[in-house]
Amino acid sequence: MKAFVVDKYNKKGILRLAEMPVPEVGDNDVLVEVHAAGVNLLDSKVRTGEFKLILPYRKPFILGHDVAGAVVRVGAKVRKFKPGDEVYARPRDGRIGTFAEFIAMDEADVALKPKNLSMEEAASIPLVGLTAWQALVERANLKKGQKAFIQAGSGGVGTFAIQLAKHLCANVATTASAASADLVKDLGADVVIDYKKDDFEKILSGYDVVLNSQDAKTLEKSLSVLKPGGKLISISGPPDPEFAEKQGLNVVLRLVLRLLSRAIRAKAKRRGVKFSFLFMWAQGDQLSKITSLIESGVIRPVVDRVFPFEATNEALAYVETGRAKGKVVVRVR
Repeated sequence: MKAFVVDKYNKKGILRLAEMPVPEVGDNDVLVEVHAAGVNLLDSKVRTGEFKLILPYRKPFILGHDVAGAVVRVGAKVRKFKPGDEVYARPRDGRIGTFAEFIAMDEADVALKPKNLSMEEAASIPLVGLTAWQALVERANLKKGQKAFIQAGSGGVGTFAIQLAKHLCANVATTASAASADLVKDLGADVVIDYKKDDFEKILSGYDVVLNSQDAKTLEKSLSVLKPGGKLISISGPPDPEFAEKQGLNVVLRLVLRLLSRAIRAKAKRRGVKFSFLFMWAQGDQLSKITSLIESGVIRPVVDRVFPFEATNEALAYVETGRAKGKVVVRVR
């Protein structure tokens, strides 16, 4: 099968289009014929080696964290799926590889594709949808009437998280450029701050939840908009001790991550708020709940561009510009 692989970690490197063996199917696996794959900034960070200490892949490996396609074979112990089922997923860490014609995944990571979405639309959902769900529902326990500040509202996570927060009946603020203001308002944002003109920390206050996806400076400024007892959830780092423990990292790495997050954890504690780092995980059951929201019209995908499979490197380069509104997808077949 054709696949785009990482041969070595390189900030300026490109993925190599290679012939790779079709993955073997374990007892709990489904083999999926890939129809479309979402492209994420995470792909770029994995390709450059930014996560090599916590996500050690043996090179060459196939990149890609979002998939929609059709089941072609199932393992002996699989009960949820059968050949012909249209599915989507964010395969678990250690088993990524959606920039390919086939991928084998644990059935626990997979959900039936929303019936009202195309393959390309479905492939845009899993990683950002699960990130937003795990941040706002699982971690923040966002409730009706609470206030949530979701940064970068026109991005992949932002476009999904705004819709989910509104479904949870929260008041939503976000940052966006003037060109994206109408988009995020249409998705449900109540307060839109033009990040090119205004400082959000001078406008927002008394928020229950902040979903941070930006740099360290923005992370620190986010503390000031939270009320006592509020929650600052960051998907862009720094990793904290709880994450290190969950990942089962060795003693040295645990110490390193503790030191990396020490300053922001201390500042959060002084302000009476809680900081936590979220590195989303594969979860088919949560994705099934997201399917229900999409099929009922609560949440709609926002897809900026669809690239042909052969142009996967160009799709990744476009994501790296930071200009995409919503998600970027590659069509495999």
